[in-house]
Amino acid sequence: MDAAMTDLPEPVAELAKVLAAMPGAVAVALGGSRALGVGDAGSDWDFGLYYRGTIDLAALTARGTVHPPGAWGRLLNGGAFLRCGAAKVDVALRDLDVVEHWTRRAGQGEFEVDHMLGFVAGLPTYLLAAELASCRVLWGSLPAAPFPAKLAAAATPCWRLFRSFSLDYARVHARRGNFVGAAGQAARAVLEEANAVLCERGLWVCNEKRLIEAAGLTGVQPLFGQIPSEPAGLVRWVDLVAGRLGVLAGEVTPWSDSGTRPPDTGRM
Repeated sequence: MDAAMTDLPEPVAELAKVLAAMPGAVAVALGGSRALGVGDAGSDWDFGLYYRGTIDLAALTARGTVHPPGAWGRLLNGGAFLRCGAAKVDVALRDLDVVEHWTRRAGQGEFEVDHMLGFVAGLPTYLLAAELASCRVLWGSLPAAPFPAKLAAAATPCWRLFRSFSLDYARVHARRGNFVGAAGQAARAVLEEANAVLCERGLWVCNEKRLIEAAGLTGVQPLFGQIPSEPAGLVRWVDLVAGRLGVLAGEVTPWSDSGTRPPDTGRM
């Protein structure tokens, strides 16, 4: 067994070797909580299978259902959810040309946000660079991805503009008595502020699972268990959420003076 895989359960390590031998593969990396050392006995094993051009998925297809490149969108691409003995293993396909493109864009302070299943605030394109920075390479080699100063400077105010926009929409819903809309937009604002905080600190994040905790915003959580049952109170509740996020009462939204507004689509 390769030295990089000695602490993997044998069936999991065997799958890693299968991935490394697939025609077109460039690198195999361990990601997620296992790579960061914060996983527990019930945590999945997350593999990134990096390739260029095309990848022969026959060996992976023999083990279960595979979602081919593009099936999960331009960023998450595709992959498979497998069982290796008692272990659950997620395999993520990553086109290294795409990864390097968005890593370069992040280095220039540029990013976009895609609407994606499982994400509330959206999936930033710099996720692919974050994966590079947080993974553990088991086979092959991958480029380094330090957090770019230009991204911190550009993304922080951008996420806060999104946050303020979401809070404004939450108030609109609240005044109309739309409890679902108000709570949904408020929740999105919390995660957008959390993204801003981590960008400001120059810290990568790969998903929203631990985003609120990582940003130190857990103080807002109890408010979502105290949503009022009448519209007047709902407006005040949105203001309380804004206050917990450090947004001053009566804040002038960033686009009010400039005449610009963030787009209403899921992709920015």
